[in-house]
Amino acid sequence: MAETNIQELHNQDFNLWVEKIKQKIQERDFADMDWDNLLDEIDDMGKSEKRSLESYLQRLIEHIFKLKYWESERERNYRHGCAEVANFRNQINRLLKRNPSFKKYLAEIYSEIFIEVLQVRSLEFDIPDHVFIELELIMQPNYFGENNCKPPKFG
Repeated sequence: MAETNIQELHNQDFNLWVEKIKQKIQERDFADMDWDNLLDEIDDMGKSEKRSLESYLQRLIEHIFKLKYWESERERNYRHGCAEVANFRNQINRLLKRNPSFKKYLAEIYSEIFIEVLQVRSLEFDIPDHVFIELELIMQPNYFGENNCKPPKFG
């Protein structure tokens, strides 16, 4: 299969393109490899994982703020909020386990994302002006914004 055909396949049937590229790599057939698209896809994989980490972190901070400052809904949504905090923290930890190098990236993006969430949530809730929750604290399994969420212990 000529390189132009493989490149066309990338846009026409992505899954088939992946299968063909995988087969070529397994067979060590690099003669007509679609290097440009392969490199783009590898680059996109890393970006996608980072976007997931950013999204989970944003959601974790949002739900910590909801538990801590959303007084009118605290009683009604308390258990759901606790579950959401635990879930987003678990998702972050899962990504960090698969990608240990993301720990540095998480530390780099934390302050920026925290401030963005703070600015938006301050429009909703009465949040003190100089609030900052350290990354180390927010990632502790028993931290729920000073609330006593007690996750069950399994295993």
